[in-house]
Amino acid sequence: MKIVILERNSVGLDTSVDEISAFGDVTSYPNTTAADVKEKIKDAEIIIANKAPLNEDTLKDALHVKLICEFATGYDNVDLAYCKSRGIKVANVVNYSTDAVAQHTFALCFYVLEKLRHYDEYVKSGAYAAQDRFSNFDLPFTELSGKTWGIVGMGNIGRKVAGIAQAFGCRVIFYSASGQSTCTEYERVDFDTLLKESDFLSLHCPLSDKTRNLINLEALKKMKRSAILVNVARGPVVNDGDLYTALMEEYIAGAGLDVTGTEPMKDTNPLSKIKDSSRLIITPHLAWASTEARRRCVSETCKNIEAFLNGRERNIVNL
Repeated sequence: MKIVILERNSVGLDTSVDEISAFGDVTSYPNTTAADVKEKIKDAEIIIANKAPLNEDTLKDALHVKLICEFATGYDNVDLAYCKSRGIKVANVVNYSTDAVAQHTFALCFYVLEKLRHYDEYVKSGAYAAQDRFSNFDLPFTELSGKTWGIVGMGNIGRKVAGIAQAFGCRVIFYSASGQSTCTEYERVDFDTLLKESDFLSLHCPLSDKTRNLINLEALKKMKRSAILVNVARGPVVNDGDLYTALMEEYIAGAGLDVTGTEPMKDTNPLSKIKDSSRLIITPHLAWASTEARRRCVSETCKNIEAFLNGRERNIVNL
């Protein structure tokens, strides 16, 4: 089998991909732009990708492709219908980053909620050493206990976050953007109720026509002024310009983002103007990327390839 890894660096150079060589002759590229895809995959039988576009335009001359594997759960870079018409199977990896994303959800929340940068800088500036009292809490913060934690997207990650929030003493509510959630462990509410009652609102939904710009200015104005928004889903679920307005006008208290409308985030993004980390923290799409999660991603990809070669369908998303 001729295997092409288009974005080897997407799992990190500290994570080995050597085990993929057990399944064939591997050609690996650090990264691949849209313009490079056609040339790199023309002889491939198995393609491993992450964000590189795989559609009719890039695949039409790749006549030997049988399987596309995603180094990810999302597969919006692949034209599933076209692949199905060609008999090309598409496989993703699932549940490999649940613990990492749930952990980062609360890291973002606590950073904003407890004003951690402010207090860290207070100590390191020497202001704490210079004061004559044992404590300082000039920027107030609250507890999670007794608050309402709202969730959009009650899949594996959403449920993990819900369990942790509940352990902190939160009431958990959720909204199903697709309308197809089977979750019965937590209270399901309509979107307006979610916005109005959530003290903390975390997003864990896929990007779709139903979720694009779901969190816009109209939605943000319905939230509590004390609320904190956390987005570890997809950037376009939140309208960046509207969130900027909401933060500047204090419609909500703060936000923690791991994703933005374009990635990498452009310096023209209005959110880049906000330097106050007590209101906004942005991390560079790393919630999924714990050392353990990246190792699992490669391992799960190998299992997908092995299953395909043995005639079994594992994690195929375009049956």
